[in-house]
Amino acid sequence: MASIAQNDSQGGTSAGVWAGRVLSGLVALFLLADSVMKLAVPEMMAANTPPNMGWPLDAGTLRILGVLLLVPTLLYLWPRTAVLGAILITGYLGGAIATHARISDPLFSHTLFGLYLGLMVWGGLWLRSPALRSVLPLVRS
Repeated sequence: MASIAQNDSQGGTSAGVWAGRVLSGLVALFLLADSVMKLAVPEMMAANTPPNMGWPLDAGTLRILGVLLLVPTLLYLWPRTAVLGAILITGYLGGAIATHARISDPLFSHTLFGLYLGLMVWGGLWLRSPALRSVLPLVRS
């Protein structure tokens, strides 16, 4: 049990690294499901999207949005490209936040949902990446 609290060879605690992997995995599963649904069944996605979003609800647009989410999510899952993936996901989520803000969706449930996901993306990456923790420390020593 004591080994969980010790630092691993990567510079983080085993529990922290595993928490980051779990958090990253949960966020990635959600993003992958969203992107695959946009790619596989865009007609169903269009039928369940409010018409006032300001985006064309044709299959082509939804497939483009699906690819624009799928590629960064896959990059995020690969450790060597995880930071690039997180940056691109953040941009995608920023667009979602702007879209919801533009149509005056409820703040905490709709508009800020992209912020919640973004915090989980970066939180999971921060926990699992010693390099990121060294660049963005919570406490300076």
